Amino acid sequence: MPVDQEERTAAQISIIMPLYNKENLVLSSIASVQAQTFGNWELVVIDDGSTDAGADQVAALDDRRIRLIRQANGGVSAARNRGIAEASCELLAFLDADDIWLPGYLSAILALAADFPKARWFATSYLIHHPRDGEYQARLRGVPAGFRRGLLADYFAVAALSDPPVNSSVVSIYRTEIQRIGGFPEGIDSGEDLLTWARLAARLPLAYDTRALAVFEVSGIERRPDAAQRVGTALSELKDQFPQDKALRSYLGLWNRMQSVMAMRFDDMTLARRCAWRAFISAPQHWRNAYVLCLSLLPRPLRNAVDVFLRRLISS
Repeated sequence: MPVDQEERTAAQISIIMPLYNKENLVLSSIASVQAQTFGNWELVVIDDGSTDAGADQVAALDDRRIRLIRQANGGVSAARNRGIAEASCELLAFLDADDIWLPGYLSAILALAADFPKARWFATSYLIHHPRDGEYQARLRGVPAGFRRGLLADYFAVAALSDPPVNSSVVSIYRTEIQRIGGFPEGIDSGEDLLTWARLAARLPLAYDTRALAVFEVSGIERRPDAAQRVGTALSELKDQFPQDKALRSYLGLWNRMQSVMAMRFDDMTLARRCAWRAFISAPQHWRNAYVLCLSLLPRPLRNAVDVFLRRLISS
C-alpha cells in the first residue's frame, strides 16, 4: 500500500532493505523494524528480481510506513542505490533482509546523530549468529578502556584488530555523504559494503555505540574470492589517496590476508600467494601476514598439518 505525503513527511529516518530470495527471513527482519521503540520511520524494500514469494509477503503487510519497489535483478549494491534514490528522508539506515534489529537500535542511532552531528555516519555493535559457533558479540579491539559511546578516533586501526566494526545492517548515514562517494559500488559480488565503509571512514569520523543492537546472520556459505580482486584494488587506490592514514595500510593488509586464506580454501594457490604477498608488503609488521605468506608457499598436505598444529598451540 503506498505511503501518502503526510506520512512521508512525518518520517525522520528512511530504512533501506534490499531483498532477494529471502522469503523465510524477510518478515522477521521487518518485524524487528516494527518493534522499534522509535516509530517515525519509513521502510523502503527494494525487491531485486526475487524468484520466491518474499516480495509478495512484503506487499501483503498492512503497514503504511512500508513501501515495496520491484526491479530487475542488478545485485545488492544496485538495490541499495535504488533505495537511496527513493528514500524520503535525509538520514538513511540499512538493514539486510536476513538480519534483525533489537528494539532500541533506531533510538540509539538518532541519539548518536544528535550528539555527534559532525560524524555524519553512525553505527552500533552487533551480535553475530553463526550456524556453527553460535551467537556472540562482535569483538572490538583498539579502543580506549571503558569506551562505550562516542567517536572512533581511528576506524582503520580498530578494524584491523577487530571483527568488522560495522556491517550493512548497523550503519546509518546522511544521504549527501553516501552520494558523495558514489553510493555502493555496483558489479562487485562480495566486499562491496566493506569498501563503502572504508571510503566513508577515510573521510569522516564514525559515531559508535558499543551496545549490540542488531543480529547479523552468517549464512555459512563460503564464496570464492574475486579473481580480479576489485575490492583490494579499490582499497589500494584509497590508500594512495589518503597516504597520511597509516592504519589504512594495516587494513589493506588484513583484507588481502583474508582473501589469501579464502583462496587457499578453494585451492586457488596462485591467487592465494598473490594476496598473501600483497598483505605482507602492506603491513609486514603484522606476524599473521608473514604466517599466511609462508603457508601459501607450502604444498597442501604440509600446509594443512602446520596450520592445525599452530592453531592448537595458540589455543592451548
